[in-house]
Amino acid sequence: MLRVGLTGGIGSGKSTVLQLLAGMGAATVDADAISRGVTAPGGSAIAAISERFGAHFITPEGSLDRDRMRAHAYADPSARQQLEAIIHPLVGADSARQVQAALAAGKRCLVFDIPLLVESGRWRSQVDQVLVVDCLPQTQVSRVMARSALPREQVEAIIAAQAPRALRLAAADIVIANEGLTLAQLEAEVSLLARGFGL
Repeated sequence: MLRVGLTGGIGSGKSTVLQLLAGMGAATVDADAISRGVTAPGGSAIAAISERFGAHFITPEGSLDRDRMRAHAYADPSARQQLEAIIHPLVGADSARQVQAALAAGKRCLVFDIPLLVESGRWRSQVDQVLVVDCLPQTQVSRVMARSALPREQVEAIIAAQAPRALRLAAADIVIANEGLTLAQLEAEVSLLARGFGL
């Protein structure tokens, strides 16, 4: 089974590419979705987060208070590492279960959606190819502002906290330049790739 690591900056169109590949028959493992699941109400990370950071980091509904944690992590960079030390092993275990399910189902291609593929270092050895969805930083900003109604400064801060674009491109085996493409054109690009992936 071919293992592809998919990454790209916020607003690059990475999630759309993942959906297209899934629609073309790839098995997918979405690390972000798993991470959201373990920090949702009843999620497997909640007790440890409450114990480590305090109950005030858990919302009344029982999920991680993301806004409070984000503010705390900006003020105290070690908080992010402490949170990741709780969440990453849980995400890893769930990812491994999904990989086994894809193997058992006889899937020919498995796509890992890994926002921090370049930053984490540990992922590169676990995939056969790295696929980067890329666009210009100003395109990222305008897309995220349009979809999330976030102010420009906040979007720029998120982009600045991610791996630099040049570093992502240097790590890529394949690049989809998602700049000025219509959805149909993007789908055509992904379709060509999918054939190369044996889909």
